[in-house]
Amino acid sequence: MAGFRIVVRASTQTAELFEGDQLFKTYRISTAERGLGCEMGSFRTPLGLLRISSKIGHGCELGTVFKRRLPTPELWSPGPSNRLSASSEDLVLTRILWLEGIEESNSNTIDRYIYLHGTNQEHLLGTPASHGCVRFSNRDVIEIFDLVPEGTIVEVLA
Repeated sequence: MAGFRIVVRASTQTAELFEGDQLFKTYRISTAERGLGCEMGSFRTPLGLLRISSKIGHGCELGTVFKRRLPTPELWSPGPSNRLSASSEDLVLTRILWLEGIEESNSNTIDRYIYLHGTNQEHLLGTPASHGCVRFSNRDVIEIFDLVPEGTIVEVLA
């Protein structure tokens, strides 16, 4: 069976999930508001070849809020009764796929805490809006999390 790989295209704000050479699905995403780059502290999305070093959040509820990669008791939902629904904070929600750079230029990615993760700003998907991570809708990040194993290659293109 052919493995999965993910291609993130900043120019179109999409992520393509491939199984072998076949396109499996395309997702709307958000890369960094400040653009692309690998510098520490830049709040940019790293370019190049990366891999999923670890998967965090298996079995957590949709909208689970993570702090320092640990699930909290808080749940985000878009409804007006949820106190987090109006937050402009870049919340890390639902699942985390922690990225590790495999090229010299992006080798600091794991130390920059760059993830694929769910977002509380799903209305901004399709536009660059993150602080460096690649944001997905919460349902989409669960789908990807369940499909791909640790070690899956992620390529970020301009």
